[in-house]
Amino acid sequence: MHTPNLLLSEIKLKKWKNYDNKYLYWSLNSVVKDYSLHSTENENIERYDQFYRDHKLLLVLFRVLAVMPIQRSSPGCMTFSWKSTATLYSFIFWIFMTVIVLIVGKERIEILYTTKQFDEYIYAVIFVIYLIPHFWIPFVGWGVATEVAEYKSSWGKFQLSFFRVTGTTLQFPHLKSTIVIISIGCILCAFLFLFALSFFLEGYPLWHTLAYYHIIIMINMNCALWYINSRAIKTASIALAHCFQKEIHSSYSADILSKYRKLWINLSELLQSLGNAYARTYSTYCIFIFVNIVIAVYGAFAEIFDHKNVSRDSYKEFGLIVDGLYCSILLFIFCDCSHNATLSVAKGIQNVLLKIDVRQINRKAKSEIDLFIFAIEMNPAIVSLKGYVNVNRELLTSFIATITVYLLVLMQFKFTLN
Repeated sequence: MHTPNLLLSEIKLKKWKNYDNKYLYWSLNSVVKDYSLHSTENENIERYDQFYRDHKLLLVLFRVLAVMPIQRSSPGCMTFSWKSTATLYSFIFWIFMTVIVLIVGKERIEILYTTKQFDEYIYAVIFVIYLIPHFWIPFVGWGVATEVAEYKSSWGKFQLSFFRVTGTTLQFPHLKSTIVIISIGCILCAFLFLFALSFFLEGYPLWHTLAYYHIIIMINMNCALWYINSRAIKTASIALAHCFQKEIHSSYSADILSKYRKLWINLSELLQSLGNAYARTYSTYCIFIFVNIVIAVYGAFAEIFDHKNVSRDSYKEFGLIVDGLYCSILLFIFCDCSHNATLSVAKGIQNVLLKIDVRQINRKAKSEIDLFIFAIEMNPAIVSLKGYVNVNRELLTSFIATITVYLLVLMQFKFTLN
């Protein structure tokens, strides 16, 4: 009864030994290849998961900051467990930093009740707001770690599919060096920002910066993480369009169109899963940036209108402007890189399809082109935070419009009180 299965296993083993690996992976329709890859799927994913190797440093930094305790538990697989050593470290680190944040936060809140100067009050509010992201780490970090691990694992599966379809390995030029530079820049910016505050502001002791280092670095790294993921998807879409155009020029085969259609759908789903996996993280991120910009710009304008003459205290207004610009840059990067990735995924493959001369292809190939176009329409390349908002340049303009309205209302309210 079980003899056919045993014979089939022996046949697969013999064929696996006789076939060359390169030929095995190149032949997309080979039955032998399908059997062999099925038994060693994770090993093959690990082999072609160049994106993980390039951005591994980012994952390590997020684990050190106790924000995202996901690990490479097995070849080609990212996982999260509440019982892992990474999660235990995150919990201990978070508790330790919570004590420091509460001590500093108490002193910053006391300033709100004791100060009578408007500029000092605004600064006190901003410093309290900067402490808030620490308390939502368990919700926006650990709480979405399982979804993030699945998203990271799907990158490996996509890269393996990319190799099977195109016969080439997906590469990310200069990504690793870019991540190193960005990571160092994020850390240095946090240190310089906090040291400058301690130096220029009266009543801001140096030890207070201990509560802010990991928070500022986390904010910077979240922006860097979004940029790196968006850039990787854009790179993948460009490579996909290039390989597709190259194969189409050699043959208008319906099989080629079908394979690339499925691969493009995988890429589109990868783009959508980016927003879904990090929905909590970047929803709160946007709220934090929005509130910071409104308060910082309002405080700066109010101080400028109140001061008739330029004084030595003008650096305080400058500090508020810098804070507003800092958050505005983070918001711009967040929206713009998503827009570029979305545009590349949506338009790159469409341009290749539109260049195909339908008069030179058969009916089956025409049908595949129609299916391809239909798939693009039914699977729009968008980055959505679980349906709450689409991340693109329109989000940036809506933020600007809303912030402007809030500032006008606040300034009118201030002039009325005066």
